[in-house]
Amino acid sequence: MNMIRNFLNTLGFMTRLAPARVVPDNELFASMPLMPLVGLILGLVLAAPWKLGLLAGHPWVQAWLVVMLGAWLTRGLHHDGLADIFDAVTTHAGPERFWEVVKDSRCGAFGVLALVGLMAGQMVLFHALLQAQAFAALAFVFVFGRFGSVAFAYMARDIARPGMGSLLMQGATFTGTTAALVLTIVLGLLGMPPLALLLAFALLGCVLFSLHSLARTVEGANGDFLGAATVLAELCAALAAVALP
Repeated sequence: MNMIRNFLNTLGFMTRLAPARVVPDNELFASMPLMPLVGLILGLVLAAPWKLGLLAGHPWVQAWLVVMLGAWLTRGLHHDGLADIFDAVTTHAGPERFWEVVKDSRCGAFGVLALVGLMAGQMVLFHALLQAQAFAALAFVFVFGRFGSVAFAYMARDIARPGMGSLLMQGATFTGTTAALVLTIVLGLLGMPPLALLLAFALLGCVLFSLHSLARTVEGANGDFLGAATVLAELCAALAAVALP
């Protein structure tokens, strides 16, 4: 029963696919190992209509709808994190200024550019997957994205800044992260060729190394880093699936 409650808490906290709920701090850490399962539900919801033939023959329209529905279903949480990180890192200032920009609710030019680049990249890659009718790979993209946040959380637990992001990161234990990795690999082998999955992990390694190096430089990591890791990991999986179909 605890596992089901934790999963529903995570699904409602991270998406609109379950009733929104306030998760107590002492339960929030349990959400992290369940992220790939949330990604699986999200991916199935976003891939199923096209598998069933909705708007068949119009992959650009399908891709656009996947991008927009994905942002809506996740409340733009991960997009916001990416924009905040890009806005802050382009100030070329010290840690104190970096965190001032991250906390600013306004979105600057570089944040907008990051979002445009992200959503354009998603649309192009999703179009390629939909045109090839690679529906399983499309669904897996969202699993891999959530694993990206788990992996980053495990790497950055020791430098997490106080806040909700820190509570989530503490849930990325060795056991929880390993379980998330195994589930991601199993689902990945069902959704894409082994070499494509290997490429996705290689690309993710580059992304995580860069984010972790930035976190060390600015003396901390928060939920915005988790959001950025999520959407960048999605791009890694989508690019790998297109490159090695």
